[in-house]
Formats: sequence, structure tokens, C-alpha cells
Amino acid sequence: MASMCLFSSPLYNLPKNGFSKKHVDTFGNQLLYSSPKTKVVAVTMETTPKITRRSGNYPPTLWSHDHLQSLTSKYTGEECMARSEVLKEEVRTLIDNENLKSENPLSILNLIDYLERLGIAYHFVNEISNALEDMYECYYKSPEKWIDMDLNLKSLGFRLLRQHGYHIPQDIFGDIKAKTTGIVKRHSKEDIVCMLNLYEASYLSVDDEHILDKARDITTKYLKAISLESIDDQYISSLISHTLAFPLQWRVARLEAKWFIEAYTIRTDMNPMLLEFAKLDYNMVQAIHQQDLKHASRWWRSTSWDKKLSFARDRIMENFLWTVAVNHRPQFSDLRRSLVKIFSMITTIDDVYDVYGTLEELELFTDVVGRWDINVIEELPDYMKTCFFVLHNTINDIAFETFTESEFVILPYVVKAWEDLCKAYLLEAQWYHNGYMPTLEQYLDNARVSISVPLMLMHINFSLSLAVCSTEEVLQNMDKTENIVRYSGLILRFADDLGTSSGEMKRGDVPTSIQCYMHENGATEEEARAYVQMLILETWKKLNKERAGAAKSLYLKEFADCATNFSRMAQFMYQEVDGHGERPDVTKTHILPILVNPI
Repeated sequence: MASMCLFSSPLYNLPKNGFSKKHVDTFGNQLLYSSPKTKVVAVTMETTPKITRRSGNYPPTLWSHDHLQSLTSKYTGEECMARSEVLKEEVRTLIDNENLKSENPLSILNLIDYLERLGIAYHFVNEISNALEDMYECYYKSPEKWIDMDLNLKSLGFRLLRQHGYHIPQDIFGDIKAKTTGIVKRHSKEDIVCMLNLYEASYLSVDDEHILDKARDITTKYLKAISLESIDDQYISSLISHTLAFPLQWRVARLEAKWFIEAYTIRTDMNPMLLEFAKLDYNMVQAIHQQDLKHASRWWRSTSWDKKLSFARDRIMENFLWTVAVNHRPQFSDLRRSLVKIFSMITTIDDVYDVYGTLEELELFTDVVGRWDINVIEELPDYMKTCFFVLHNTINDIAFETFTESEFVILPYVVKAWEDLCKAYLLEAQWYHNGYMPTLEQYLDNARVSISVPLMLMHINFSLSLAVCSTEEVLQNMDKTENIVRYSGLILRFADDLGTSSGEMKRGDVPTSIQCYMHENGATEEEARAYVQMLILETWKKLNKERAGAAKSLYLKEFADCATNFSRMAQFMYQEVDGHGERPDVTKTHILPILVNPI
């Protein structure tokens, strides 16, 4: 992938061994950074000829700066921490006790499943890892051990072990049609739970796993039929509808935790201690997210982009929600604080290319981004000067905050990724202005970059090098992440197209994958949407395979998790409408319980 290529000795008018903060000027209240060899000049505002601009007609933000700064939480301080530690030890004891019950392996698997869905498994990484290793050795390592195993135990163990990087062959399910023939005729609680677990397991499939494809077809048909019936158990009833809406593998962890905490409350065998810890931890993590959000809102206000670039989407809250989806854990505040800036700048610059800039202006801006030189921005119109100043300074700030001058300089890599993104945007603008309809292959080859996942994951790459590994390990493994980046980007693009294509068609924007497929194959919009949905499923299989290969390295696992979370968040954000652009009111209903209101 172009955005992931390594390159040497690029000329960015920056000092070879770092940066200097001594040479500064101001524009729009933003500091300029330059190399000691680069003269920073003041920007003169000039009047440009009147140009008719397009508009995305995006609604205004629903979140004021003052509102975001007023958010508070009582789930902070020593009292909460002390209670959390007590509950954590009780859960750890529970895991150890369940793991000793070798005669009932389903018990420990269910507990691990609950911990993950409740959002508290990150506290017990070693305990869960040890339990799954024991489970693998005792029950799932060889065919003679699982050949006569109960189907429910097979299904739940298969999913959990595959999620954690164990290679469990699809052959564990053998002739799935024969094994489910009796179940599909019964509707007991045990049978429904078995089919739910088998359904979820089927979404951990990779290419050419036809047994799992068949399992997905059988369980989908069964669960849809069951959902039309009256079920006495409220928990099971809600679980069926929830599962059919989206499989667990495709769900955003933080959103799933909020939903499952509420669902777990009505389980007849609910463990009060687990529930108390899940609620407390959820609220304590939310308090950390609120501090990250306040930091982001202050930065966004300092840019003045909401006023100076009022044609663009003002979506600081929605952009922050993306960062929570990518990695919500408390220890990754710095990652979220950097990422929300990246998300916000991408959103605005995307609107510059999509709806506001002229083709000549976009060509100039793309060139300036590639050169990364303050001295050449005189060529740009005023609004692009504002745009480039904030982009330039924010990226340099992130580089300063991430690495000292004596360490590896990340700027050439991230600047190359920004240049690649702008070039991809520019190609789409050229297609639009020239009335060109690309083939689906042409569109996707460019769209996997223009969706901005390669750029965002480039930033994540180096952020993770501070948290879990060295910069050298990132560089050594960069080629191993290319397919993960590619498949994550494609899923995000497909989901985005499904959610935004209707609005973009009305505005006459550049065609999406849906229009490209319709034009190329003479298909209806409904047929094209079904085809794109199929592509999402098939691309997930490829991503599952790459994730399994990355599971044994801490860095690669963290990177793969973040990349996969882009796919999950995209399918959530665009599942009904364009929740990022056209319908922030829909997204608000999810934001309130995630970032504003505690449980």
C-alpha cells in the first residue's frame, strides 16, 4: 500500500534530527513550527474572486463547547478506586475457582464470555489467557478430544479460542446439517443458546470454510423463525434480536458493554458481584473519556475551523466517539487525544475536496501538503491557508509529543500518509469534475486510501510503539500489517458507501461502490447494495485470517485490534443512516449513554 511504504531522505524542509519550537509566528491563534533553516513569513489575507461553491448541507453540531466542558462524573477518586480493587480481586478469585472445575468446562467459557461482553476482561488478560490455554490443551487440541463434544461447548469454545488466536479447524463441527437437524425442531432455552453460540462462531470464519458458511445459514434461519415467536425468557428474547442485528464479531466493544450490562441484569442466574464491577468500571472509564473529550474540545475550539471553515462538518463529539471505538481502555488516553485531532482534520479536509474546493485549488493544496512547506502557502486561497496551518502545526505537535529529538522522527511517514490521502481525494475530485465513472476495481483501489484508514493506522502504528513495543519493531513489522490495513479500509469503505450513497447521489457527488457496480453490471440499487453487503462478509473473512496471524505478537495484536475496530465502528455509524454527517441526531442517542450519562 502506498501509504505504508518506507522511504528515505524525503525533503520536508525540516531539520534532520528533530524540530525547533523557537521560530514561531501566528495565524488564526495557531503556532507555526519550522526548521531553523526555514524562514516563517506572516500570511497576508487577500481577497479572492467570487466563486460559486457547492454545499454538503450538513446540519450543525449538537454539542457546544461549553456543554462538553461542563461534563462531570462522580466516579473518580480514591473511594471508587478502592472499591474497584476489591471487586477486581473477587472476580479474579472467581476465575480461578471456575478454572478448577475441569468437569464443567462450559462454566469457565461462559464466565470468560461474560467478562468480555461486560467490558471488564481487560483487567484479567493473564487469567483469561491461562484458562483458555488449559481449555485448548484439554478439549480442543486434537480431534479425538472434541469429536463427541456437546455442540454448544464446541461453538462457544471455538469462538473464544479463535478470538484469542488459536487455530481451531472448522472440522470440529463435522456434518453440521446432521448435528443441527434435531435442534431446529426444538425451541428449548438450551437449544436456542446452542444455536446462538453456533451463529456467533460462524462469523469467525475465514475463506473457504464452507462448514461455517452452512452453520451461519442454518442458525440465521432458525433464529429468525424463533424471533417471531413469544419467548418467556426476556434475556433470551433480547439476545436473539440483538444478535441478528449484528454478530458479536462485528460489534463495537464499548457499545456492546453498555448493552450487555443492561441485558445481564435480567438474567435469572446473574452474578451481583460481576454486575457491580461492570457498572463501576464502565462509569470510571467514562469519566476518563470525558477528560479526553474536554481536551479535544479545547483543541478544536483553538483551531477556529468551526467558524472559518463553516462549510465543513463540525463533528468533534462524533469524531471522539470513533476514538473510543478504536481503543477505549483507560491507559490509552494519549492515543485517543491524538486520534481525535486526526479524525477531525480528516473530516474537514474531506469536505474541502468533496464539496467546497475548485479543482485548481485542490491541485494546489495537494501539492502543498506533499511539500510540507509553510513558505509555499501564498499560492493557496485564504480558507486553504487556514486549513494547512492547523494541519501542519497539529501534526508537528503530535510528532513532538510522541518522540524527542534524539529518537526516531516519525514526521516523514505521517506526512507521506497525508499526501497519499490528499492524492486519493484529488483523484475522486477529478473524476467528479470530468464526469468520469470508474470501474468498481478502479474505485476500490483508490477508495481504500481515501477512506483514510491507512493514514489513521499510520498514526496508531507509532503511538503503539510508545505503549507496547519499540519503534524498531513497528518498522520491522510494517509489511505484516499491510493486509490488515487493506481489509479494514475496505470494510469501512463499503459500510460508508451503504450509509452515505443516497445522500451523495442527491448531491451529485463522486460515485460510490454502489453506483460503480450498478453502472458496470446494469444492476438495480437494491442488487448493488446486496452485492456490497456480500463483499463486507467476504472481506471480514480475510480480516479474520490476518487477525489470527497477528495474535502471537503483542504489538501486532494491538494494531490488529485497533484496525478491526475501525470496521466495527463503521458498520455501527452507517448501519441505518449517515450518522457522521447527515444525521448526528441518530448518533446522539448512542453518544449520551457512552460519553455523557453514567449507568
